[in-house]
Amino acid sequence: MTVKYLCRYCDAAIGYIDDDQVTEMQLGFHWLTPEERKDIISYDPDGQTTVRVVCESCQEMLNRNPELSLLTRPFQ
Repeated sequence: MTVKYLCRYCDAAIGYIDDDQVTEMQLGFHWLTPEERKDIISYDPDGQTTVRVVCESCQEMLNRNPELSLLTRPFQ
């Protein structure tokens, strides 16, 4: 499974996993509701999984300005 982690706000690359042995359960995806999965995880036709999370820089910005979380993509 190839998993790419990107920031949902600034599109910064956060991390990358390329391991055929890793499962969605090991990554904790099973804890997500169907709505959360749809919002956070996308699957490419070539087998790559993209997970949209928040990077440290954007999290700091959100901590200082919580109203920015109401915008779809506030930092672009």
